[in-house]
Amino acid sequence: MKLLAVLAAALLLAAPAAASEQHPTLLELENQIMCPVCAGETLAQSDSPAAAQVKRYIQRRIAAGDTRSQIKRELVAQYGTRILAAPPRHGFDLLAWVLPLVGILGGAAVLALLAWRWTRTREGPVPLGPASLNGRPLDPELEKRLDEELVRFDEW
Repeated sequence: MKLLAVLAAALLLAAPAAASEQHPTLLELENQIMCPVCAGETLAQSDSPAAAQVKRYIQRRIAAGDTRSQIKRELVAQYGTRILAAPPRHGFDLLAWVLPLVGILGGAAVLALLAWRWTRTREGPVPLGPASLNGRPLDPELEKRLDEELVRFDEW
């Protein structure tokens, strides 16, 4: 029964993604495609003539019935992978997706190791003799002063 519920949920989540692949919108693709002449701007952010030309091209491809993947492949063939807002998830470009995760996991492991080591403080053996509440011996002068104070306190 649980498996059936999980499969139904997966189908409900996958349906919009599949529909988006078959029937992309300009708004969706504007955020996934970079302006060919603007530094670091997507088509949605750019007002340049080159960005307007790419937007018109995308609208024509959508009207012709192309899928999102087909439109992106055609743009990559024309402009190279720099036209994509996110690098492809295969080949050498996969490193752009994997390295940040490796860095985060590596940093967390180093912090965990350091925290473990910091909690394992090495203290020498505690010498025998009068000790304070923390287990360390009292300074002889401090012990003498304490004894004097206690004697005075008892006299009251």
